[in-house]
Amino acid sequence: MTAQHTIRVASARSGRRRTAQREPSRSLLRIGIAVILALIFAFPVVWTVVGGFKPTGEANASPPVWWPSQFSIESFTTLNGQGSSLWNYVLNSATATLLTVVITTVVAVLAGYAVARFRFPGRAAFFAVTVGMLLVPYPALLVSLFQVMIWLHLTNSLFGLSLIYSTFQLPFAIYMMRNSFDSLPGELVEAAEIDGCTKITALPRVLLRLVSPGIVTVALFAFVAAWNEFLAALVLLNNNPDFTLPIALMNAQSGPMNTIDWGALQAGITVMMLPCVLLFILLQRYYVSGLVSGSVK
Repeated sequence: MTAQHTIRVASARSGRRRTAQREPSRSLLRIGIAVILALIFAFPVVWTVVGGFKPTGEANASPPVWWPSQFSIESFTTLNGQGSSLWNYVLNSATATLLTVVITTVVAVLAGYAVARFRFPGRAAFFAVTVGMLLVPYPALLVSLFQVMIWLHLTNSLFGLSLIYSTFQLPFAIYMMRNSFDSLPGELVEAAEIDGCTKITALPRVLLRLVSPGIVTVALFAFVAAWNEFLAALVLLNNNPDFTLPIALMNAQSGPMNTIDWGALQAGITVMMLPCVLLFILLQRYYVSGLVSGSVK
């Protein structure tokens, strides 16, 4: 038995040694694959940013110039001279986007809390219809929504545009917040009621802080969607000073003889990309935890 035990121990040690020898090669393989994938995904972003700082001739050259002979803001100047100031378009986009984030977040928090914690007639039907709205392609609703905006005198209005953006974002936002509130134990609300809170006052005093990852996720989704939205703004806005940045980019991309001014287009994309990238980097940990909120109870 002692000899057999010794053989088993030696065999186990040998197996561990072979596994340890394989681990560095596997790690190097994983790192190599990760680096290759990162380069593939980063290349369009780097190409766009660098293209925005090329002189106009190099930005539109064929075959393409891979690296500029000198960095220039000529494309940004061209973009700034298209009908109105570039910063006016940025301000319009920022205004519509922030209004969308506020409206979407407030309504989604209240509706998600109501669906998760209150029992009322039609609760299940309301949530089913809300989730079912995710299946409806929003371009199919734009004509009807445009007619409603005419009735309400909200065409050429950034507030009206933000209402449309919020309408498209609310189904997903309510779904997210319902899952976030549903993942919290019911004893928290009961403990808050013992301490003198009602179900309504427990929301701002106790629960909001606990569902902050879900709130950040909803706000981030609303921000990115509203900041990059093109079709609704194209339908609702027809006055140049009121255009958002995506509409301004469509107007600025035309060069002489109806060619595409790639430099101006890449400069505009760089401006559009910057807030989304910064927000995602700053809020990444909340975003990831908010997406999985409610997945495990």
